[in-house]
Amino acid sequence: MDANTWKSLLIKNDSKIIFLIMDGLGGLPMSGGTKTELETAKTPIFDQYASEGICGLLDPIYPGFTPGSGPAHLALFGYEPVEYNIGRGVLSALGVDFELTHRDVAARLNFCTVDKNGVITDRRAGRIATELNQKLCDKIQKGVKLSGVEFFIRTESEHRAVLILRGDDLGGEINDTDPQEVGKKPVDPKGSDAQSEKAAKYVREFLKQVKEILKDEHPANFILARGFAKHEVFPDMEKRYGLRSLAVAQYPMYRGLARLVGMTVPPIPETFDDMWDQLKGNYDKYDFFFIHFKKTDSYGEDGNFESKVKMIETVDSWSKKLRELNPDVLVVTGDHSTPALLKSHSWHPVPVLLWSKYARPDGVKEFGERFCREGYIGRMPMKNIILIAMANAHRFKKFGA
Repeated sequence: MDANTWKSLLIKNDSKIIFLIMDGLGGLPMSGGTKTELETAKTPIFDQYASEGICGLLDPIYPGFTPGSGPAHLALFGYEPVEYNIGRGVLSALGVDFELTHRDVAARLNFCTVDKNGVITDRRAGRIATELNQKLCDKIQKGVKLSGVEFFIRTESEHRAVLILRGDDLGGEINDTDPQEVGKKPVDPKGSDAQSEKAAKYVREFLKQVKEILKDEHPANFILARGFAKHEVFPDMEKRYGLRSLAVAQYPMYRGLARLVGMTVPPIPETFDDMWDQLKGNYDKYDFFFIHFKKTDSYGEDGNFESKVKMIETVDSWSKKLRELNPDVLVVTGDHSTPALLKSHSWHPVPVLLWSKYARPDGVKEFGERFCREGYIGRMPMKNIILIAMANAHRFKKFGA
């Protein structure tokens, strides 16, 4: 549906909508098991919301497509993920409060480990501490010399960093250097057009120098780059939906995603208690709240089934406070599936529950993949969930006579 259709139907009111997102929530049973991580977790709070609301399954992009975190989150916010696709580098830069210009190309970096032959043995360098990341970024910023272009390297968190190239006539259509597998060498960056190849030439020189600078470091002795992109201006949430929006998120990329669509992003909450304080302290000022928990995805990527289960249980316990706020609509879901069995994002649809006093209970009593498939939401594109949430918040007028 074209955004102009629902813009003509928007109603301003005081309703509150909360989107609680557990990154990489969807899962699979491990070999020999019968339950996913979510089905294994003890989630009495989510189960209660599910029994009072409606449930279903969401396809972030299209059925069978494995999504990145960027397009999946944009789908959650109701943006067509193919039309509004943006490289992860821009999101990472915005997430660390870097002021991008029209002359900038950004890329997400992973510190990694390579052997003496340049073969990748760990794509995340053992998830090094953020403090070591900062030390290495400083070393690279001081050590690399590029002629004809400025560059900036900034820490995100753990093994993640971001590279920004600033110069004239640079393009962002550059392939990832990360092959997404250990046992392979990094891929040479190449541009798909003249401006992008100009930028890729600088990236190749940058990586050549970084390899020399980090050669004696361990475990982080090289970097992988992906998600090259130039900055674009997106329509913001308030203009699109009439929603004043707040993001409560710890990880930089998701803070960048929120900024990209015009959300207010307060300082980084250090703890889950801080996340609650930010939500509660700003509750009267905003209409829409994006609450993001990252570790469910991280544990899935690590293949750590048990820790992902425990993280889901932790978020469930945290969510019991939401009853105090009495939101008009609560949506609990993920941006994509990250089964510990696969150690990666996957194409599987994501379980979702939507609670409001106007939701028609569907008989689902537990929040889990096999239960959600029986719910009234059914299986639908993720980009539609925000429209259902807004309807339950009485933010649409009738369409037609």
